[in-house]
Amino acid sequence: MNRFFAFGRLGALLTKEFIQMRRDRITFAMMLGVPLIQLLLFGFAINSDPKQLPAALVSVTQDHYARAMVSSLEATGYYRFDHVTASAEEAERLIASGEVVFVVTIPSDFGRRVDRGDRPQILIEADATDPSAASGAISTLGTVASQALLRERGIQAVSAAEAASQMEVVVHRRYNPEGISQYNIVPGLLGVILQMTMVMMTSIALTREIERGTMENLLAMPASPFEIMLGKVLPYLVVGAVQVAVVLVTARLLFGIPFVGGLGLLLGAVLIFVLALVLLGYFISTVARTQMQALQLTFFFFLPSILLSGFMFPFRGMPVWAQWLGELFPLTHFLRIIRAVMLKGADLADVASSTAILVLFIVAYASVALARFRRTLD
Repeated sequence: MNRFFAFGRLGALLTKEFIQMRRDRITFAMMLGVPLIQLLLFGFAINSDPKQLPAALVSVTQDHYARAMVSSLEATGYYRFDHVTASAEEAERLIASGEVVFVVTIPSDFGRRVDRGDRPQILIEADATDPSAASGAISTLGTVASQALLRERGIQAVSAAEAASQMEVVVHRRYNPEGISQYNIVPGLLGVILQMTMVMMTSIALTREIERGTMENLLAMPASPFEIMLGKVLPYLVVGAVQVAVVLVTARLLFGIPFVGGLGLLLGAVLIFVLALVLLGYFISTVARTQMQALQLTFFFFLPSILLSGFMFPFRGMPVWAQWLGELFPLTHFLRIIRAVMLKGADLADVASSTAILVLFIVAYASVALARFRRTLD
């Protein structure tokens, strides 16, 4: 018999490994699920040139020139006018809350100035907190609007310069006029860092007890499942507070990120977000049987949340089904809050819906975690 190699021994070892792989269903699902998710998300959901962006129209008059402007902008595929209002205050609320990306204002004397042969103006305000989301739409404005005006007047431009001379499009890039990408990325990094560390550390809280054999002592204590959950969760809130302080100070001193909104509102949103994350990690720990499984499940959650939350790619550039999936992740709603508070100076009313959804995540994660908690190891 060969002491160094034998097909029989190798076959037995391979059989053992395949049987063990089949029994570890979480690992097997990860090997198949992660490549499939990456293929679907990168193939269908990722789009760096978003179309059909929500816009608001502020126009007192609805003459044929104004309608021509709106129709031409919608024909580009970038704009979708969901709101028509005669109030600048209402339009300001819409763009501050993130309900629209653009506000197009057509002056009341627009038609009269066109008929007189003057050079009229239209104002387009763009939410530039994510510079990449609005860049494509802004680049098409001047030519498209001027050509539409000429067609409406029955005139054919002989050159691009002649078309541009017919009207003036004034563009205001709100909240990030210089188009600095760090203003969008760095605040979002706070949510990404918190999600990666809070979920991962909390998810191995119970699995570590099981692997080390100390779970019996924990279950023997006269403590309720709710008390055990709080005992595992609350220490990580302190860790999250330290991370928040480090990231915010670094963002201000190193990157010069503006902080327009209220600190109290931001810290309150961070607390709600961190609590949702640690409860999610605790729920994962009730599902996983080993620390490796807990880390695998954490990664399985982490990957799609990064891609679908609007952190790496424009949220509104994704197809509708991908946006629906993105709404299922706490990171999506936290990014809306932190960017609105830090860059726009949003108040509680502007971020109330996103905050309420984070609270619902807390209730849901706590409920399923307590429901899955077992008083015994069986």
